[in-house]
Amino acid sequence: MPTTDPLDRLFPDHVATLAATTDQALGAAGFDAVVIGAGFAHYRFLDDSADPFTANPHFKAWAPILNAPGSFIVYVPGRRPTLCFHQPEDYWHKPPASPSGDWLKSFDLKLLRNPAQARAHVPPRAAYLGEPFAGSEDWGFAAVNPPALLSRLHWARGAKSPYELACLRRAARSGARAHRAALTAFRAGASEYEIHLAYLEASGHTEAELPYSNIIALNEGAAILHYTDLGREHPLARRSFLIDAGAQFRGYACDITRTHAAAASPFQDLVASVDALELRLCEMVRPGVAYPEIHFAAHRFVAELLVEHALVTCTADAAVATGLTSVFFPHGVGHLLGLQVHDVGGHQADEAGGSAPPPAGHPYLRLTRRLEPGMVVTIEPGVYFIDLLLDRAKQDGRGQDINWDTVADLAPYGGVRIEDDVVALAEGPENLTRDAFAATAD
Repeated sequence: MPTTDPLDRLFPDHVATLAATTDQALGAAGFDAVVIGAGFAHYRFLDDSADPFTANPHFKAWAPILNAPGSFIVYVPGRRPTLCFHQPEDYWHKPPASPSGDWLKSFDLKLLRNPAQARAHVPPRAAYLGEPFAGSEDWGFAAVNPPALLSRLHWARGAKSPYELACLRRAARSGARAHRAALTAFRAGASEYEIHLAYLEASGHTEAELPYSNIIALNEGAAILHYTDLGREHPLARRSFLIDAGAQFRGYACDITRTHAAAASPFQDLVASVDALELRLCEMVRPGVAYPEIHFAAHRFVAELLVEHALVTCTADAAVATGLTSVFFPHGVGHLLGLQVHDVGGHQADEAGGSAPPPAGHPYLRLTRRLEPGMVVTIEPGVYFIDLLLDRAKQDGRGQDINWDTVADLAPYGGVRIEDDVVALAEGPENLTRDAFAATAD
């Protein structure tokens, strides 16, 4: 029996918006149609085991199905899109279930037993978007992943439709529930790996279904920005816990980070200060704001925090001017979020493409665009005690303004990062993450 979800009432308008955007992009790029491939399963070198399948985000934008290797969407302006769904005859593996739900009413459905059968549905002068595949050169595509088309679609993907925002809210609630379970496991003395298992159970995800590999770090591990070791041991001293972990709903991701102290301490005070700082930055997520301005504000606020917590001996202005803040806060303040955790188009100059690189001295900022209504971004400031960067500061002279005694006291805790997902709206920011934690408080 077809499944029904109230969210599907928003889906026809989402498809209509997507079609209008695609019509304009096809016209500007000089194509009459588009074929979007979901992608294919890939087997490991000298092995008969496949890596987990990940659907092309362009495919996920049209159809809320994630397990569809060998499937295609065919769209011709003025016509209903066609979903060519690959459902092989197979007794070694379970074939994907036939798609169902009210959302399917927006498509013409063609079931394929072999991906090559989709070739019969390729219209003239069609661009292909997706992973190139063996034999695709004989399908008659006018172009494969043409930059002029991709740039326009990537630019438009920054602003989310009401359907997409609803999906992101669902993902945020799954992530918030799982974060609560992870904190409970930490408080109970679990290892990083055991915390990870608690997170998976509460989120309802397998590891392959996570939007990115969980970062779960105890103590000094929090100083490694992308720490994914998932240690099995139980540390004798439990000082701190940093978790950067997400969830997804219909292919849309949440990206949430929280840091916790094991007990009352100066580190707990630092966590509270970073949390307050992060909320100030979230208030800046409004249409018309150039995202680098939020990043620069983050460095100003971090500088004030470093002075407040006696981590530096200079003024806040001096800490910013000399780049001392980058020793403690070395990454960008956030990025676009949606069908991909680090969503595309963050460095585009305009819809035609071009590059708007990060500002000098801030190479890791992933978003340089001006915010538009409906854009979803992450806000994730941090303060870390990273040996490599602290040693460099000693060598280049900036170390003279660091209070090394305070650093020595806090370094065993690793560091702090707080991250929320926020929508830029005309009436003010919508904090998807804080709302999700409030909705899952019971």
